[in-house]
Amino acid sequence: MSAPNVPPQVPAPAPNVPPQVPAPAPMPPAAAAPSTELPRHHVHHSYIWLESVRTIFIIAVCVVVANFSTIIGLVAEEGMGAEAGFIMAVAGIGTLVVILLTFGIVAGLRVVGYKHLYFTVGPDEFTLCSGIFNKKQVHVPYQRVQSVDQRATLLQRLFGVCTVSIDTAGGAANKAVVVPYVTKAQAEWLRAELYNRKNALAAQAAVASGMAGAASATAAGMAGAGAPVPQSVEAGIAAMAQGAAAFAGNVPSPAVAGNVLDVGAEAWSQVGGVFAGPAQDTGRVTYEYGLTNKELFFAGLSNTTSVGLIFAGLVVGVLQIVGFIFAVMGDAADGAVESALVFAGSQASAYLIGAVSAGIIVLVLVLWVFSALGSYIGYGGFKARRRNNRIEVEYGLLQHTFQGIDIDRVQSVVVKQSFIRRLLGYCEPSLGKIDAGTDEDSSNQKNTLANQGIIIHPFVKMNRVPEILAGLVPEFSDLPHEAKPVAKVALRRAVLRQSIWFGGGFWLAVFAVACMAGLAALVGGIESGAILLEEGDERLIGLLYTFGGGVLVILLVLAAILFIVDVVNAVLWARESSFAYNHRFMQVSNGGLSRETVSFPRQKIQFGCTKSNPLQRRAGTDTLLATTAAGSGGTTTTLIDASHADAMAWLDWLKPGGNQ
Repeated sequence: MSAPNVPPQVPAPAPNVPPQVPAPAPMPPAAAAPSTELPRHHVHHSYIWLESVRTIFIIAVCVVVANFSTIIGLVAEEGMGAEAGFIMAVAGIGTLVVILLTFGIVAGLRVVGYKHLYFTVGPDEFTLCSGIFNKKQVHVPYQRVQSVDQRATLLQRLFGVCTVSIDTAGGAANKAVVVPYVTKAQAEWLRAELYNRKNALAAQAAVASGMAGAASATAAGMAGAGAPVPQSVEAGIAAMAQGAAAFAGNVPSPAVAGNVLDVGAEAWSQVGGVFAGPAQDTGRVTYEYGLTNKELFFAGLSNTTSVGLIFAGLVVGVLQIVGFIFAVMGDAADGAVESALVFAGSQASAYLIGAVSAGIIVLVLVLWVFSALGSYIGYGGFKARRRNNRIEVEYGLLQHTFQGIDIDRVQSVVVKQSFIRRLLGYCEPSLGKIDAGTDEDSSNQKNTLANQGIIIHPFVKMNRVPEILAGLVPEFSDLPHEAKPVAKVALRRAVLRQSIWFGGGFWLAVFAVACMAGLAALVGGIESGAILLEEGDERLIGLLYTFGGGVLVILLVLAAILFIVDVVNAVLWARESSFAYNHRFMQVSNGGLSRETVSFPRQKIQFGCTKSNPLQRRAGTDTLLATTAAGSGGTTTTLIDASHADAMAWLDWLKPGGNQ
């Protein structure tokens, strides 16, 4: 008889021990453990001797300047005799010994610092190590990288090295991570490596989020048909498509415009390329352009900032000369003033004033030309390109600057027109980004081109701006077109605000009229006998009245011109200022003699609000304020005197799921 079909008995697992988990394997010995230390990348050895030479040069100049007056005094007192020569020789040898000793100390510190200055590229972050006594490690996660820029001075370009600045999104206290004295090949490799690792991590996160979203969508589809696809799934698909595009082959770019300075820039690159190492492949270029000779020339001439600095320097220089003359003359200054007033009433003074005016005009023009030449050289070798998902701009014939930023880090697109450029129909488009400072150059680079955002073209016709934006930043192609102008009452308020309350011409006229009233009161008091003068002062007062009256008349004419300019600027501002928005972007335009248009994505607005003073509330207007992260600590774009209804609609648009 056969046994009954009984299933075999499975022994029960031991309590609290999952049967599917194997027992842990014994740990290998410590000697067999693989090393996890990352390779160290040291900077170029020019860090030692270039920095040492620069330091010694500065010390030598300071020593010479400090002892120059002593040497001149010695020569003037003792002459060029044997005793003076011996003293100067001893001083020269002593100075040389001090300089050489200082050079040895600086070079020794640089050698030790070079051994402790290196960076590593880990799986999740970039690390920069430095310091001899005070060790410092700076860790930068790849996902926090804002932009990777590089700058090279003239000496650095000769030896094929540069300084790399890694900007992170850190707000007002943001400090760039500076890697000094790396070769050009090393800088290109580091920039590509940082961007590639950042994009890879972003793609992994997006794909993971997309898979989770897809699971949710599947569950929703099982519950009911027609479930929408989550945005996370679309983000994951977009990230995968972007990653696939990054490995695509090179796409031929349009023909790049050139100028005569491009030859010099290429020559400098070839000279420095002896030490720079081989060029690195940093990805495909889909769009690129440069500057023509005409654009390069007028970009320098239309630099209004330089012109303003020139005039300010002239005024300060004249005031210093006048103060020095009066300090030297001392008590003789009173007689000189009287003689000058007597001369001012003569015919010869008119010729002298004309000659001086012509000389000042010629000097201003010469300084303007030199300033334009500086800008001309500064923009030499200008190139702007779109490489994968990055925007790159480089320029500079002598001092070379390279700026690169991911498109998702661009905060705004700014189109500026100065008065001169408005007359010519040209503009300066730029990209707003989060700026970062450094401990070395935060004080002396605030007004450089690199700290004005990313200038994507210094001098271009207005009708070419859409073409450039479409090729360089196609993500900004859906800008709003239906602009909302400021309120009608804004014209009257602008005229009062710009020509009266804050008008330079109006208050200059008030000052001139007050001086004329005071001068008339002085002369009236003298004629009535209320003010007694000493013998000989009557002539001086008469000349002062005549000369001072002429000066005040000139001030009144200047005030009238400034007042007219203020009124015209206010009228143009009221006619051309507006704002617009759609489902993705906002655009604010502030017109006038100069014009600025700022466009920024809706998602980049960190803070938006309206405000109004009692006069605005009476007029039914508001001031719009939209803050983005562009610049250092953020940038607030303002539009004054928008209608109250338009301002309230804009506030509704700012809300999540707003009116558009």
